[in-house]
Order: sequence, then C-alpha cells, then structure tokens
Amino acid sequence: MFKIFRKNCCGLDVHKTWIFACIGITDTNNRTEYKQARFSSFSKGLGELAEWLAKYSCTDVCMESTGKYWIPVFNILEKTCFVTLAHPKYTKPQKGNKTDKKDAKWICDLFMCDMIKPSFIPPPAIRELRDLMRYRRKLTNMKTGEKNRALNCLTVSNLKLDGVFSDVFGKTSRSILYYILEHPGETFDVTPFVDKRCKKPIEEIQAAVDGAISPSQTIKIRQCLAHIDELEGHKADIEQEIQQLSIPYAPVLKLLRTIPGLNTNPMTAIAILSEIGADMSVFASSKNLISWAGCCPRNDRSAQRVKSTRISQAGNYLKPLLVQVANAVIRSKEHPEFGNRYRRIKSHRGHKKAIIAICKMLLTAIWNVLSKVEPYDPTGYFVESQMSIRTSKVLTQTQALALLRSRGYIITDKTDAAN
Repeated sequence: MFKIFRKNCCGLDVHKTWIFACIGITDTNNRTEYKQARFSSFSKGLGELAEWLAKYSCTDVCMESTGKYWIPVFNILEKTCFVTLAHPKYTKPQKGNKTDKKDAKWICDLFMCDMIKPSFIPPPAIRELRDLMRYRRKLTNMKTGEKNRALNCLTVSNLKLDGVFSDVFGKTSRSILYYILEHPGETFDVTPFVDKRCKKPIEEIQAAVDGAISPSQTIKIRQCLAHIDELEGHKADIEQEIQQLSIPYAPVLKLLRTIPGLNTNPMTAIAILSEIGADMSVFASSKNLISWAGCCPRNDRSAQRVKSTRISQAGNYLKPLLVQVANAVIRSKEHPEFGNRYRRIKSHRGHKKAIIAICKMLLTAIWNVLSKVEPYDPTGYFVESQMSIRTSKVLTQTQALALLRSRGYIITDKTDAAN
C-alpha cells in the first residue's frame, strides 16, 4: 500500500481532440473515490474542464507531455491550478491493459502517491522568448540547407568557388556567381569582381570559374539565392522581436555575458536564458542543472558493473549551443582554465567527453552567476587546479610504495632481482 500524499488531485490523458480526466478524492479513512469525464480539446471544452475541476475543488493536476497538445491545456489550467507536466517515461502504464480512461486513472494514482517527477516549465515570458529563439534556429537550419543545395549545383557545374573562397556567399563570390547566371557559358575576366582584400591569386579564381552551368542548375541556383536572402530578412525581423522581449532581462543578460564564450554574439546569452530561465531556485544545485541539460553520465549499473556512461538525449536545444561555445573557449588565451581542463581530460578520455566536461563547467558558471547575482570569477578554478596538482604530484614514501604495489610491482632490496 503506497502512501497517499495528495488527497484531491487529477490526472489528464491528453489527445489531439479529446481529453480524459480522472479526479481521485481520498477521505480520512484512506478510501479513494474517482470522478471521470471526457472533454473536448477546443477552447470551450478546456473551459468546461476548468469548471469541472473547480466543482470538486481540485487544484493539483498532472498530465503527460504529448507532442504540442498539452500546451493549450497548460495555458488554460495554470491560471487556476498547479499543473505538473510529466515525461511519458514516468507515466507509462502496463502493456495489455490500457485504455484512455485507465491511462487517466493511472496518472492520477501515480500523482496521488507522489511518484511522478515534474518537468521544468519556465514562466510565460521565458516561454515566448524560447519559442522565438527556437524558430530563429529553424531559420538558420533552413538557410544552411539552401546554401548546401546551391553548393551542390556549383559542384555539378564544375564551378569551384568553394575552393578559392572561404565564404561562397560573400561579396566577391556572389558578384562572380551573378555574372555567371546572367551570362551562362561566357568566358570573362574575374579581376573587376575581386575585392582588394581577397588573398587568393587571380589565376586560381579564374581557373575556379572555368565550368559549364546547365539551364536547370541556373534556375535552381537562382531560387536558392532568393530563398537565402528571404530567410535572412525573416531572421533579422525575428531578432528584432527577440531583442524587444529580452529588454526586461537586461541585468540577467549582462551577468551572463561576463562568462567566457557568451559575450561575443549577443544572441548566445539570450538563447541560454530562453532555455533555462532567469530563476535558478528551480534547480537545487548546479548538478541538477547539468543533469537537466543532459550533460552528465547516466546511472546504469548492475552487480557492480557499469553498463553505460553515455549522456542522455535531454537538452536538444541547449546542449548543441553549449558544445559550440565550449569549442570556442578551449582556444581562449584569456581564460586558460577551460583549455587546461580540456587538454587534461582529452589526454585519456578523448575529445567528446572532454567537450562535455567543458559544457559542465559552463553550466556550473551560469548557475553560480545567476544564483549569486555576481559576475563570473575564475578564481575558484585556479585554486582547484593548484590543489589537484599539489595532491597528485606530491606523495609520501608510503603512498608511493602503495601505488607501485597496486600496479603490480614487487618491491625488494635485492639488486639482482631487477636484472
């Protein structure tokens, strides 16, 4: 018999068009009575659901995070109830005995016994900022896809602009490309199009444009370039809206930009803020934040055997950003604490695990900066590294002998034993 922590709570099984609800009401004798109903997922049905919950004085609600269908329900119920959003792995029912009504009752029972781990849901302002930042990332991915399609067209046409220009879509390369599109098959001199700052010899650039582009590839490249320009305009508009939404968080962003790697691009700090929020009280410690971001090894042990130390798939939006920042800060000469730790771990664990360790350092710094409301200070890392060096390099005679014995050495006073 499980202990009941919530005497009056509700479990919701959310679908695209219907919502199945089950309220569990426990009396003083620990006898639970269930009230079940089905509601439409339209706005009218969500209003009826809120009224039905108020009728039974139920303010604790739990539901699964099924796709995007939970968001309208959450937006309506968060005004009057304490809504807990659960990962489906915590509410998975037993196979072979599963219906929508039983799912709602199962969620209610788990929630009643406090067996569901709630997911982190930021406040509405952060959710709006997160939505736009993720859409900006989608635009960036779409723009990258169009650039790759245009490069494929150039490769098929034997135009080696990517071999002589670091940015094929820069000023010089674009001017040459537009001329080729306007005059297909014509031999021309590239000297008037090359910027004076270009370091590549004119002869190499001239040899790179010695190709033949077909009419179909011409049409394709024109559409790709037009789409790239259009996506850049959309991205600029979205960034303006993001800047407006981030104005109330200017003090928080100022603190975040004191952390190495977050001060180069102003959008990087905003992206971090949109994912984790400004209130670090929701994470008990920096370790909780690291675990939530999916940057710590899983616990997968059985019979004193470690089966796997792979990191989880959490943090699909936050983790790639941290990896990008980590790859930049390990080359920083102003902040050697990151590079030193990276090289120390890479020597025996490899690049990937070392980069994830740097991501953990960044998340620890972010949590401390936002929790203590003070700028980034690397002093702690230097003190820790000096202590580790001092403890790892200096050994007493007894410790040294114990270390050699643990590694299989046999210590003897006879000189001929070594020969």
